[in-house]
Amino acid sequence: MQTDVKAGHLNNSGFVLLGRTRLKGISVVGTATAGTLDIFDTTVAPVTTGTYGRTGNLVTVTSTSHGLSTGDMIGMSFATASGSSATNGNYTITRTGANTFTFTDINSGTIASSTAMAYSTRWLNTYDIGAGDLFGNFALIPGEGLLVQNGIYMVMSNITSANIYYG
Repeated sequence: MQTDVKAGHLNNSGFVLLGRTRLKGISVVGTATAGTLDIFDTTVAPVTTGTYGRTGNLVTVTSTSHGLSTGDMIGMSFATASGSSATNGNYTITRTGANTFTFTDINSGTIASSTAMAYSTRWLNTYDIGAGDLFGNFALIPGEGLLVQNGIYMVMSNITSANIYYG
């Protein structure tokens, strides 16, 4: 049994810690509105200004002056539009312009091109919290947990607070 587990707490989006660790568990407190907790492995805050759309398997992201190059791998998290979203995960992108890039989603569908998204170095996980779920939900990550190389950044939407457990 591991005895050196530590905890971190946030009331807003931000870094919980920088450095290598293993994410062991998560607890959140929701609001009256459905919410989302996106967790990224990064040393820089994720980009949350921009939109995406999907036609078939091709996802097109529009983000002003993104600075990415063809072949870059990034972690993506997507807001839902009309009951569906692109697939959260880590993707190798193709730069199609100073403000746009594309990648191939593992799933197919059609999503309007005005839907919000977030991206950073590496996506770890997303937790959706139901409307009115005001109590602390607790997710234990099996095995040795998720390996974090750089640091843990949480993007919180309609969540009162979140705790992570790591070590």
